[in-house]
Amino acid sequence: MENQIEPYKSDQQRAFEREEAYLRAQKKVKNLIGFYWHLASYVIINIFIICLIVFNGGRFWSFGTFATAIFWGIGLLFHFLGVFGPDFMFGKNWEERKIREYMDKDQKHWE
Repeated sequence: MENQIEPYKSDQQRAFEREEAYLRAQKKVKNLIGFYWHLASYVIINIFIICLIVFNGGRFWSFGTFATAIFWGIGLLFHFLGVFGPDFMFGKNWEERKIREYMDKDQKHWE
């Protein structure tokens, strides 16, 4: 019996899988665009609010000046984590890559 890596799939199944992959990728791109618009509006509006407060006699270094930026920033952080996922900093295989890196360094040290 011949060793098969993948079971037999019809052309219709392959087309369905390609379309499903396309729709997942399209959703990720829309989420990414939504995050970048959120980030841009956060920066522009908060600069405007802070300048408005300061130019109208408010103190620059007070909580009230930055309250909107702080609380909106928390929401932006959650939006970031929703789009990029919690694995953004370290990645899925970060721990394994670090172990290999340290083992390679250690091996070079002993050679």
